[in-house]
Amino acid sequence: MTSIGGVEMVDWKLAVTTASRLARPGPEITREEAREVVAELRGHAVAAEEHVRAFTGMTTAAGHDTPVLVVDRPGWIEANVAGFRSLLKPLMTKMRARRGNGPGGMIAGAVGGKVTGVELGVLLSFLSSRVLGQYETFAPATRELPGAPDGGGRLLLVAPNIVHVERELGVDPHDFRLWVCLHEETHRTQFTAVPWLRDHLEAEIQAFLAETDVDAGTLLERLSDAVQAFTGGRRGESAEPSATGTATDTATATASETAPGARSGAHAPEQDIDGRSLVDLVQTPAQREILARVTAVMSLLEGHADYVMDGVGPQIVPSVVEIREKFQRRRAAGANRLDQILRRLLGLDAKLRQYRDGERFVRAVVEEVGMEGFNRVWTSPNTLPTAAEITHPAEWIARVHRGPEA
Repeated sequence: MTSIGGVEMVDWKLAVTTASRLARPGPEITREEAREVVAELRGHAVAAEEHVRAFTGMTTAAGHDTPVLVVDRPGWIEANVAGFRSLLKPLMTKMRARRGNGPGGMIAGAVGGKVTGVELGVLLSFLSSRVLGQYETFAPATRELPGAPDGGGRLLLVAPNIVHVERELGVDPHDFRLWVCLHEETHRTQFTAVPWLRDHLEAEIQAFLAETDVDAGTLLERLSDAVQAFTGGRRGESAEPSATGTATDTATATASETAPGARSGAHAPEQDIDGRSLVDLVQTPAQREILARVTAVMSLLEGHADYVMDGVGPQIVPSVVEIREKFQRRRAAGANRLDQILRRLLGLDAKLRQYRDGERFVRAVVEEVGMEGFNRVWTSPNTLPTAAEITHPAEWIARVHRGPEA
């Protein structure tokens, strides 16, 4: 837990241990069935790549290909903790410097780091059973979890969660697995075909973190709020425990399930039942501006993936209509009290809106200027849609296609 120059503000190893220990076991499946699922997901990922490229006209830039990994829940946890640790390193350094390197600060940091590690672990254990796939944009490569040669980028497919949902929905498992891979492969294509996109997002997020003026106690309080909601409610109010079946995978789950996409994305501020959320770290006008830009990009990425999945699906997934209808009903089914609290606290309500708003933007632009015209969105950061343009696609078309530089 120690590091050069002081004590880590988060015990990352303890976060992994806690989350892995608390993560629920996956669905019952034989070893042979598990091997078949892994092999099929890998095959579908390869097939999906060709279909996505043909539909979108996007191709991977030379030297920017990234691996596809089929993981279990502990593997997803390990990857996400590594990503968090890498992305938040500047903020952790800033918070450690504020606390100081004296004996008192070191002791407080050691204790706080362990507590925060446990808190983060509890949250990740909850989310680990709800994510079907995820493109890890800023993932440092390890021996167990390889990444792109430049140190970032890999696609994770969470096999036990995919099997759980396909069984719950009662859909054809082979079709469902390909359907999921279409969405996730679109995210992988976005970042491998547009190399500047990763650097642009990282610069925005680091600028956001540089503006953050929060001490370790405040950050710990946010995490404690979430864990209290998870384990027993707040202010003496008990949250309903998760049950098996659809009650365990409701709106909070589906906000992350189909495609968390580039996990680096931020969400628009959402409030929990006490008027606070983890994204209340947004404090300055500069942060709000950055967050609006990042949210617009994430809406674009999520909406584009949904649009591609729906566009390609009918050609290669025979039961796509049934899958889509059942999944949409599941997404709209509502949430029990536990999921409502966590959804608001984590700001995941915003992700559902990202799917809807982003998909409407992509559809409207493609209908007006075609896929080739839409792909001008990937030209540079200047051609990305603003938050206003996401909800008013005609404004983006006017600026990019009919402006003075068009």
